[in-house]
Amino acid sequence: MTITSSLNAGVAGLNANSNRLSTISDNIANSSTYGYKKATADFYSVVVHGDLSTSYSAGGVRSTSYRLIDEHGPLIGTSNSTDFAIDGRGFMAVTTIDAVKRGGSSLPISLTTTGSFKADADGILRDSTGKVLMGWVANPDGTLGNYPRDTMSALQPVKLDTNQYISNPTTELSLSANLPATATAAGASGDPQEMTIQYAGNLGTSETLHYTFTPTVPATGRSNEWTMSITDSASDNAVIGEYTVVFDNSQASGGTLASVTTISGQDYDPATGKIPLTVGGGSINMNIGAIGETGGMTQLSQDFAPIGKATNGTPVARLVSVNIDDNGYLHANYDQGFSKVIYQIPVVDVPNPNGLISHSDQAYESPADSGAFYQRDSRDGPTGKKVRYSMEQSTTDVTSELTNLITTQRAYSSNVKVIQTVDEMLQETANLKR
Repeated sequence: MTITSSLNAGVAGLNANSNRLSTISDNIANSSTYGYKKATADFYSVVVHGDLSTSYSAGGVRSTSYRLIDEHGPLIGTSNSTDFAIDGRGFMAVTTIDAVKRGGSSLPISLTTTGSFKADADGILRDSTGKVLMGWVANPDGTLGNYPRDTMSALQPVKLDTNQYISNPTTELSLSANLPATATAAGASGDPQEMTIQYAGNLGTSETLHYTFTPTVPATGRSNEWTMSITDSASDNAVIGEYTVVFDNSQASGGTLASVTTISGQDYDPATGKIPLTVGGGSINMNIGAIGETGGMTQLSQDFAPIGKATNGTPVARLVSVNIDDNGYLHANYDQGFSKVIYQIPVVDVPNPNGLISHSDQAYESPADSGAFYQRDSRDGPTGKKVRYSMEQSTTDVTSELTNLITTQRAYSSNVKVIQTVDEMLQETANLKR
């Protein structure tokens, strides 16, 4: 019985070290694989119960192998803005290009820590193995909705419309014109002052706001009052706002706005100094300055200074590149010099990363053993941040694996020696009959 158990223990040792050799060879083979998480094998003794005082039966050894998914490899810089990695804890959600092409409302989701994504012929952001990056779609104005964090049903494949032109309409405008104080004095001519400001319309067209400032000329003294009328070319030159503007003539705040009264159109906000203008197909916040503050409309001296401009908006633009920021927002950059958020790429946090199921191409599936996942913003809570122009290197330490290889070889050879010795002892026992 004791000799037989020694033979079984030797065979178990061969199997255990063979298993460890498999993990070592896999680690060395993937030492240059981006995002690879090294595998390891642990040995556990097997005890056969018996009377140790009279005999001992070798139970042998068994081994289990698993992947250390919670380990993080060093990041390496690249030249591709859509090479993404997570610096720290967490994963990116991906699906397969085959699933995307099949369509359907539910896509299979797996997890990965890094990827070199590029837009294919359909604009879908995918890597060379077919993994498609998933994210939350932003609204047309670049804002994000309130997406559920405990389900991945709202995630969609990230798609870049590289050949599509978009409009970038004006939504903000500043007006800091100076009106001549002499024009509101008794005896003045009462001639109006005019100016125009160009802005970008909803269809990428160049539109014009025309301003007419008509002074109120009193019989005596100064009125410091003007009527501002605004017409819009995108509204068939209709009047979209008319206001009575009064300026302060005190020593402390002379020339600044004292009051703005609405005749027609949207009301003036004295706290922000803005008037929402309803132009053709949209709205523009016109900033004329707050009450009593400099920097907006003024009435000084005898010169008319028509100063005004659209502070955002451009003609029709085309996508030229994308990049991700530290918060996980994917920005589209356009050839007119502006950018906007088109997706948010959440960081998927899993309580037990080593409980994930490993698949080919550094992808992982989330079973019950890994715990309930939660999608966080980049850098939120325990999760790391998204890093662009970066790839995560393999967690394999080649020097350590070569050392383990030598140790495993010696252990395997020793178990072979045990089997050979048991065989010789059994042969000697069989020879006793001769």
